[in-house]
Formats: sequence, C-alpha cells, structure tokens
Amino acid sequence: MHLHILGICGTFMGGLALIARAAGHTVTGCDAEVYPPMSTQLEEQGITLIEGFGAEQADLAPDLFIVGNVVSRGNPLMEAILDRGLPYASGPQWLGETLLRGQHVLAVAGTHGKTSTSSMLAWILDQAGLAPNFLIGGIAPGLKVSARYRPGQPLFVIEADEYDTAFFDKRSKFVHYRPRTAVLNNLEYDHADIFPDLHAIETQFHHLVRTIPSTGLILRPVDSEALDNVLTRGCWTPVETFGPQGGWQAADCDGPPGHFRVLLDGQPVGTVAWTLQGRHNRMNALAALAAARHVGVDPEAGVAALSRFEGIRRRLELRGTVRGVAVYDDFAHHPTAIATTLDGLRAKVGASRILAVIEPRSNTMKLGTMASRLPEALRQADLVFCFGATRGKHALGWDPRQVLAPLGERALAFDDLEQLADGIVGRARAGDSVLVMSNGSFGGIHQKILDRLQIKG
Repeated sequence: MHLHILGICGTFMGGLALIARAAGHTVTGCDAEVYPPMSTQLEEQGITLIEGFGAEQADLAPDLFIVGNVVSRGNPLMEAILDRGLPYASGPQWLGETLLRGQHVLAVAGTHGKTSTSSMLAWILDQAGLAPNFLIGGIAPGLKVSARYRPGQPLFVIEADEYDTAFFDKRSKFVHYRPRTAVLNNLEYDHADIFPDLHAIETQFHHLVRTIPSTGLILRPVDSEALDNVLTRGCWTPVETFGPQGGWQAADCDGPPGHFRVLLDGQPVGTVAWTLQGRHNRMNALAALAAARHVGVDPEAGVAALSRFEGIRRRLELRGTVRGVAVYDDFAHHPTAIATTLDGLRAKVGASRILAVIEPRSNTMKLGTMASRLPEALRQADLVFCFGATRGKHALGWDPRQVLAPLGERALAFDDLEQLADGIVGRARAGDSVLVMSNGSFGGIHQKILDRLQIKG
C-alpha cells in the first residue's frame, strides 16, 4: 500500500511514517520545510520527501493520503485531493484503525510529562524483554529512536496528545487510540488556539475515558481537580493513583541527589538511583512503573530499569560547558513546565546562578493567554531573558517588558536573536547555568551562546 503523508516532518507524522514503513507500506511525504534531523531519519529509511504542498503531488496516486494537522483548507495539495475525490485520512485515524487494532495500547496523556513518561514506560518494557512498539514525541538515548514498530509485538506505547486531529476532525488525537492502559498524568489549560477553556479540554479527556474497557486501567495523580471533573462525568474502568497519598508514592532517601524510594500501597519496592531532578520526574516515574505493572512487569524490575534510564533529549539536556558556564536545553513552554524545570535545575545547582532564557513560541503563549503567570513561574531564576519577535509567524501578541515588569531588573526582553545571545554572554560568569526553554529550535541560540562564550574567554 502506498501512503503519501502531508506534513511528514512533524514529530508525530514523521514517527508515523517510520512505523508505516516498518509495517511494509511504501511511504512518501511532503512538508513546507523538509529539514534535518527528521528528514535525514526518513530518507535513511527509504522514504522520498518532497518540498512544499504542490497540487501536482495528487498525480502520485497513492492508495491513501494521510493528512497532518498542520494542513488547512487552502493548501494546494489538499484542495486538489478534495476536488478530485481522492482518499484521505488523518494520521491518528489511520494509526488507530490499521496498526493499533488488536494491540494492547498504553497511552500517556496529560498537559505535561507525556514524552518523558512515555519514554520511561517504553524503556521499562524494553528492559523487561517485552520489546514494545512505540510512538513518542522525543528520543531517549537508550531507545535511540522516537518510533518503532515490529509486527507481531503485542504492546504499543503512545504519547497521547490532546491537540486536535486534523482540519476535518476537531477531536483530540487520543480518541483514536483506544488504550487498554491509560495514564492521565495531569490536566491544565493549554492550547488556547483550539480550546476556549479548561472545561473544553476536560470534555476531550472524558471522551478518551469512554473508550477505555472495563478490563483496562486508568492511572492518575490524586491532586488534580480537573481530572476529578473528568472522571465524575463517568468512569467504567478501575483507577489507580500515584503521588502523595496515592497507591504509588515517592519518598526521599539517603544518597545522591535525584535518588528516591518507591512505595506501593505503603510497602517499599526499591530505590530509583538516577540523576534526573525534580518532583515532576518522580511523578512521571511512578506513572510509568504503574503502567508497566499492568502488563506484567514486576515493580522491582521496573525500579531497576529506571535506575538505568538516562533521560530524554531536550529535557534539561546539557548542550555544553564553556569557561565554567553550563548551557542547558529544555522543551518547557507552559508556565507550569517552566516552573518545574527551574525547580529541578535549582535542586541540581544549589545556590549557583540560573540564567533563564525563554521563547514563548507555542500558540497559547503567543496569544498571551498565560503570560501573566510567567513572573511567578520564573521566580527561581536569577536573571531572565525573554525573546519576543515583533513580526513573523512567531511574533508575540503582548509586550514582554510589561509582563515581566514584576521581576524588576532581573528580566530583560529582546526582539533580535543576535542581541539576545550577546546579552546573555555579556552577563554570564563562571559557575552559572544558562537554561534555554522553548518548544522550537530557537534559532540555534544554544550554539550561539556556546560560541560566544568561547570567544569571550
């Protein structure tokens, strides 16, 4: 079967392409910008890539066009598909109906921590010899890839996104996955470009809950009013809890920073001995351990596997150290994620200075829906550098100087990337940690900082 994928270089659609290729399909694809590393990974798998969405691609006559949610009406290729009555489907729909049917799907949903928890879960299952299939929005060093499919393997771990499916299907992606094990990690307001309020997102999560069988399992933290609202609307599946006062708990222990004890129903299971920091990583670990147990992994074995887990890229990832200044990269782009990432780094570096560099790039942040929460989210930083473009597709609809005014002289705003890099390096000194937070490439700011530090030295 020949599949032509529109929007193939996105994280989800690129992973989907790799899975479809592994399942034996012929795969081609297109995107507005065909660029590494996804383009390189796809081409290495024999997938032909086309730059742009030209209407002439309709003449490729694939068996099915798979449409990503970056595609909207007015797209030349999509208009040609519609005009000629050619077959098309969304990526989540095709995946759910074609490959996930018959699999034990372990889905990880939530506003934060989906990629980390999915990676931890896939790692635990892999270390237990279960060789799971998976589709995750990031790459854990041990797993080496973000997507894997081996026909005949019965387990499939998937990062279950609540963002809408396609221009013709405004339901959340995760309603197509039909999980048997579902992690509801947390729930806050996000995606202001498609959801008017938190209640609308709760409705999508309730739709997900409606698809989970009574023989399945729902895992959730105990301290989420929004998830209380979701489950109060109807739940037909057993529920286990994690976190403080939950069935699965994390407790401090003697040892290096990051180590913690795992308790199940009050009984010690073992100690996770890793270098990851922060309460959010402990919560993600508990959820992954609980999900793995549901498919037969002994908790002690799960704890041992997590002790060998090295984290994932773009989650407090050290990009380099020059002249005593460490430069970290993190995907954080929501105020809650920014705060928890800073908390984790603060636990790691103690009283040393943290220079936080943020790019409010997501649609929610560009709209300014949560801008007022940024000063509190950034309270752990000693200096704050905010990049706000004044034009282009990443331009902000609010004034960073005004929003960050409560931080006083600790906060600076820039609308030029080179000036931003100069400003950071001009204020950095040995012993500092520079934490760059964005859900995009941020114009390669990490390397710009490292290069300037080398010159400065």
